[in-house]
Amino acid sequence: MQRLSWCLVAILFLSLPLASRAQLGMSRPRTGQQMLDGIIVKVDNQIILRSDVEGIVAQEQARAQGKPLPPDLRCKVLQSLVLNKLMLARADIDSVTVTDSRVNSELDRRMNYFVQQVGSEKKLEELYNKPVRVLKEDLRSQVRDQLVQQEMQDKISGKVTVTPREVKEYFDKIPKDSLPYYSTEVEVGQIVIPAQVNDKAKQAAISQLNDLRGRIQAGESFEELAKKYSQDPGSGAQGGYLGYFKKGELVPEYEAASRKLEPGQLSPVVESQFGFHLIQLIERKGDQYSTRHILLKPTTGAADASEAALKLTRLRKQILSDSISFAKAAKDNSTDKGTSGNGGLLANRQDGGSKLPLDKLDPAIFFTIDTMKVGHITPPLAYRTDDGKDAMRILYLKSNTPPHQANLLDDYQKISQAALNEKKSKALEEWYEKNRNTVYLEVAPDYAQCKVLAAGTE
Repeated sequence: MQRLSWCLVAILFLSLPLASRAQLGMSRPRTGQQMLDGIIVKVDNQIILRSDVEGIVAQEQARAQGKPLPPDLRCKVLQSLVLNKLMLARADIDSVTVTDSRVNSELDRRMNYFVQQVGSEKKLEELYNKPVRVLKEDLRSQVRDQLVQQEMQDKISGKVTVTPREVKEYFDKIPKDSLPYYSTEVEVGQIVIPAQVNDKAKQAAISQLNDLRGRIQAGESFEELAKKYSQDPGSGAQGGYLGYFKKGELVPEYEAASRKLEPGQLSPVVESQFGFHLIQLIERKGDQYSTRHILLKPTTGAADASEAALKLTRLRKQILSDSISFAKAAKDNSTDKGTSGNGGLLANRQDGGSKLPLDKLDPAIFFTIDTMKVGHITPPLAYRTDDGKDAMRILYLKSNTPPHQANLLDDYQKISQAALNEKKSKALEEWYEKNRNTVYLEVAPDYAQCKVLAAGTE
């Protein structure tokens, strides 16, 4: 079997947004240019479609921009997909699951990302000609599978580490004429403070929900009012319906209020990190309960952001006067969980390090730091968080590394990550060899040359 070096990134390929599922059924290619879609691999009750492979291949061809790709690309893609399906099949056998709460959280995160990319929820729905609730349901099983795969992958290779000696040995094996050449890289830090919602906006939301509560008690439909007024993009279009959850799967304030209710009863207005809720308990079933809600999110204004800007201005002054480090200020004050624990530094998703290719930066950051000197910190800047909330932030240019050929001194993090990926790939390959005979595996004849069933072939 060929080395499964692609297995570590296969889950990322599988997360292509809103990918359509083609018809099922094993099928051979048509004569001519067009090929029928269909099942090409079965792993127990898991399947791989021809379109799954071809979609990833097409994406890689687009990324290559005319550069040659490996002749066995399709087989490498198929092998990584088979590994993922094997992990799902074994997860069923080993009872590895993920909670509905985690799935819903990931769906919400993706929807927020998609909305930000296209500009608005309405534009997203127009783009795919579907309401957001349908888009989420289209993605639900895909997201659940990806999260289960991540759980299995973590069980298999999550504890794998590399020592400095192993990193050096890995680097020394790379031919000198094959060492990569890195473009300009920077280290950028940020401290994020959200704009505070003022009391007037909060009271307006509470008053509106109390008014809706009275209308429901007077006989109006909760579902219809939720469709009209709720600002939850996932449940609003479904009449506020959230589904079934167990203890600990929803935010504490929401869960505590829900568990006090009898079926059909309405809660008072409840505040959580997401905004203000009006909740109705639908039913309890064992240790699960189902609810519907109307969510209102009070908006912030210029005056609300000014407090965040003032606090950041004071922090910037303290950092520049050396009375506090940027890392300490970020840890103690930034609300961005992704960076606050890392000294405020943005992470490179490719290798986990803090050095970012200048040409791959978010344009908002690139045009801000393009003329900055190392050590400089911007004044407070308006910012929109990943979950769509108004905030302010300051940016810090920690380092600026000129273009260079890879070396252990400047690029230890990247080389260490590459060495770790290779070691994890070996662990996954060993797991595959050990477990591939524990499930039913069938491959379509026209993909037999990929040898996903063969042991130990290179």
